[in-house]
Amino acid sequence: MTTPFSARRRALARLLPQAKLDCLLVTHPANWFYLTGFTGESGALLVSQKGSALVTDGRFTVQAGEETSGVRIVLQKGSLFESIGQFLKTAPIRRVGFDPTQLTIAQLGRVRKFAGARLRWISAPGKVETLRMRKDPSELAQMRKAALLAGEVVQHAIGLLKPGIREFEVAAEIEYQMRKKGASGPAFETIAAFGSRAALPHARPTAKRLRKNELVVLDLGVILGYYCSDITRTVFLGRAPGRIRTWYKAVLEAQTAAIAAVRSGATCGDVDTAARQVLTDYRLDHLFVHSTGHGLGLEVHEDPRVAKGQKTRLEPGNVITIEPGVYAKGVGGIRIEDDVAVHADRTEVLTRVPRDFIEL
Repeated sequence: MTTPFSARRRALARLLPQAKLDCLLVTHPANWFYLTGFTGESGALLVSQKGSALVTDGRFTVQAGEETSGVRIVLQKGSLFESIGQFLKTAPIRRVGFDPTQLTIAQLGRVRKFAGARLRWISAPGKVETLRMRKDPSELAQMRKAALLAGEVVQHAIGLLKPGIREFEVAAEIEYQMRKKGASGPAFETIAAFGSRAALPHARPTAKRLRKNELVVLDLGVILGYYCSDITRTVFLGRAPGRIRTWYKAVLEAQTAAIAAVRSGATCGDVDTAARQVLTDYRLDHLFVHSTGHGLGLEVHEDPRVAKGQKTRLEPGNVITIEPGVYAKGVGGIRIEDDVAVHADRTEVLTRVPRDFIEL
């Protein structure tokens, strides 16, 4: 029976001959889930044109059998990498690919020791990630749901904002609402940053209390059905001064320009430039300290990277964030983020929360 997982394994197997590989060793959990549906915490997948084998220990063999189809389950004996090596030692293959960004030197040395000297080990980074960049219709459907749920949660969180509430109270309520609404958890540590702390793009929630006339940055994402969403909204508690209103207008225009630049065939660098040019026109580009966005999927940060000079061209099935911002020490920060899907003939914004400036 053909499943999305078996189709993905076949697509990966078709890439192996052109890389002169007989087999690819997959050690990253998100990658083995993408290829098999296995959600266990320990294992490694071997993919070849003749089939796939999942090596895992006794805690997960029953689970692996229930969650996968068309995959040989190999019981781990001894350490994981010893078992992988022993399995490869008798397999009819010679050239094994591995991702050096996901396998340490020590792990590679151990598996080579038990696999024997006849095998040739070849660096083959990003093979699965290349496939994961292009979401299929079922993945896109799940990501729409995750994006809508994130939107519901951020709107609920905005309603919590009042003088005296603490950052970690807001963050805790956000993550509670995620799970209450069906998410398995947050896609990353929730950001609730008040006042001058909003100038920290990756601020961690603290006991700081919200005061009148402060900026608030809320950045959150949910994991729903294994897929991530990511959204940011910025609000002001009180009547915002003119400078803050201008900054918000600039960031919103930058995000709008970047979303308009998202299309099949456009480079990621072009999208970044569209946002950066608007902020340059407002003379705020020096306050934009990160890239315009990133890929999104089973993990909150995936390829492609939407950054200055990136030559990767967008393709149908890509899902990226668009999140320009400005950050001023002692004042705070403003960031607006949405999730955007690329189609052959259009662009779809998956997150549906209004982006108008909110003063509470």
